[in-house]
Amino acid sequence: MKVACLSFTDKGRDIGCKLEQYRDKKAFLEIHHYNNSQVEGGIKSILENIVKEYEGIVFISATGIAVRMISPYVIDKTVDPAVVVVDDLGRYSISLLSGHIGGGNRLCEIVGEILGAKSIITTASDGRKIEAVDIFAMRKGYVMENMEEVKQITSMMVNDKRIGYFSEMEGHIRYDNLVFIHGLENVKKYQDKVDGVLCISSIKYIDITIPHVVLRPKNLNIGVGCKKGTSGKEIINAILDVLDKNNFSSSSIKSINTIEIKSGELGILEAASYFKCPRNIYTVEEIKIVEEKFGKSDFVKRNVGVYSVSEPCAYLSGGEIVVGKTKCNGITVAVSKEMI
Repeated sequence: MKVACLSFTDKGRDIGCKLEQYRDKKAFLEIHHYNNSQVEGGIKSILENIVKEYEGIVFISATGIAVRMISPYVIDKTVDPAVVVVDDLGRYSISLLSGHIGGGNRLCEIVGEILGAKSIITTASDGRKIEAVDIFAMRKGYVMENMEEVKQITSMMVNDKRIGYFSEMEGHIRYDNLVFIHGLENVKKYQDKVDGVLCISSIKYIDITIPHVVLRPKNLNIGVGCKKGTSGKEIINAILDVLDKNNFSSSSIKSINTIEIKSGELGILEAASYFKCPRNIYTVEEIKIVEEKFGKSDFVKRNVGVYSVSEPCAYLSGGEIVVGKTKCNGITVAVSKEMI
């Protein structure tokens, strides 16, 4: 985390220098110190750029100063920097903004450890030793599609409501009042037994009528075969079409996979970039080991050296095939799903 430390007094400057000298590879902190008297025009003149450039900001000041200075730049908890306030005697480290998603609470604790200061964290879930939904999602690498729903379920947990929990993956959120639901088909049956539902699933549409949030695990691997020169737009649309027809969320795409002869296809690279996932390449030899499990095409064999591309590539990337080879305007798409 790249952190700006902002001080306004002589004692604050000493604390800022101490923080700037801190080195710990495990914490991944890179701290830069700015003292108000040493900045032309004062810190206020450069604060907008600091907010854009740094992931975290430590004010060595009164909390009121920090609030007044940072407030014009506060947008949303998903994009705001972590903000921590330290009094200029170094007694307290206070998490002020973006405690969860922005990492403010963790930054607060690290700063407290460095200075020997008391860490003050006021988020309701942390005070109750409850794992907030956004913290859980970040810990597990799940995608949060609707932050309002995330906040709603966390709020219900803070108020000790019964939360139904279904997950395709191993592990669960740290919360005592969970009701475990086994099988997605049973979620609807539990709606009169719980106050809210937390689902971890790659299934796009889930029939839930009570307050709920669905987190998307990265567990879908896409196998792709295509003609030379197929555009990224065509491949992206083919993948989206196949997922939509099979009720899968594109937010759960973990990887896009193809054969080595297609490694230079810009369309596949563009698709991987669009879905923000890696593109994996498999050799003819690797595919031949598993191709007997799938349908055969003599045409594909003559052109690329194996009988099939999309299905074996999806299979080799992990999981079980949940969508077999599907043709879309000269593109073949297959999907495997991991359940770990």
